[in-house]
Amino acid sequence: MKKILVVFLLCLPAITLAQETEAPLPYAELPEYPQTFTAGTMAGRMVDALGFRYYWATEGLTGDDLDYKSNDDVRSTGETIDHILSLSYVIVNSALKKPNDKNDFSDMDLNEKRTQTLTNLKTAADILSSSDDISQFKIIFGEREIPFWNNVNGPIADAIWHCGQIASFRRNSGNPINPKVDHFNGKIRD
Repeated sequence: MKKILVVFLLCLPAITLAQETEAPLPYAELPEYPQTFTAGTMAGRMVDALGFRYYWATEGLTGDDLDYKSNDDVRSTGETIDHILSLSYVIVNSALKKPNDKNDFSDMDLNEKRTQTLTNLKTAADILSSSDDISQFKIIFGEREIPFWNNVNGPIADAIWHCGQIASFRRNSGNPINPKVDHFNGKIRD
């Protein structure tokens, strides 16, 4: 037992350092808004707002939350998280000018899915915000290129919708989101 304790104590600084150097997830708060209004800054801000809502809708979910579904005809919270992750790939692939492929999330746990979704959204928001011409960011499915407009009414709006669904589902499963989340200002109230 003493040997295990000594090994643990020797490894503790490395474990702590690894935790400290891991970058925090984006969107615990909304980034400062841009000083100018352009198509790019508006599109980027929409994705930022999605990221903030997703961050707090999914923060602290439990296994019971992930399994929850209001009836047999709807997705569970866990399935909805997979759907939002797939939507985040459509959004980021558009910003990266990459075609979309089928994605398999079966080997990922909730933290990995959450991290990937937030990373995808942050990458897309940064690219969009710095662009003077967002019409270049088409959604690509095979040979088919779809205008950026469809990103707004498609994956961005759909993912925002589903964040509300997760917030509602988790309230029903007994684990509501942090009541200090201020969606209007994109911050956490004191």
